[in-house]
Amino acid sequence: MDVSLMVSSCSGAVGLLSAGLSGHSVSGPPRHGLVNGFRQSFNFQCPHGEVLVALRSFYSEADGMDRLWSFECQATPEGLGEPSDCWTSTCTRNGLVAGVQSKYFESVLDREWQFYCCYYKRRCPYSCMKTSDVPEQYREEGEMVVPSYGFFIRGAESTFSGVLRDRQWKYILCRMTDFDCEFENL
Repeated sequence: MDVSLMVSSCSGAVGLLSAGLSGHSVSGPPRHGLVNGFRQSFNFQCPHGEVLVALRSFYSEADGMDRLWSFECQATPEGLGEPSDCWTSTCTRNGLVAGVQSKYFESVLDREWQFYCCYYKRRCPYSCMKTSDVPEQYREEGEMVVPSYGFFIRGAESTFSGVLRDRQWKYILCRMTDFDCEFENL
């Protein structure tokens, strides 16, 4: 059974974040398109000029109470221009998420997270919102796709369950102005 998430692009074409479940049990994760193995650290970055637009994760209690992750990137609109600065931390200075870095800690069965953010001139976020919990329940498969072209991931908040050894995420999504702002949103 193949499952895909559709992500619209500005040209109307459709990109796919393929889950690739062919040949695997329904409860099992895909074996390709993943950026990590269970209990392994990873560093994922979109190509230059692209930002993160979709993600998917698969939880396994048997494999160290950890998740496998896959991500999808998409080119930013021409109006945003080229990123002028990128850094690893939280997305301040009107930054957009263009990658994710995670280190797994065996001693606590949890991960440390950092986002790779890119700054686009002096564009400002607006119409920001938080997603509902991803996954909806701990230990479930999680997926998030930006709701439409023109929304961008600016960051995330997570809640960790020490009992279940898993995280739920709320992603911060915003639109960006198509004109230069006179201020920076810190």
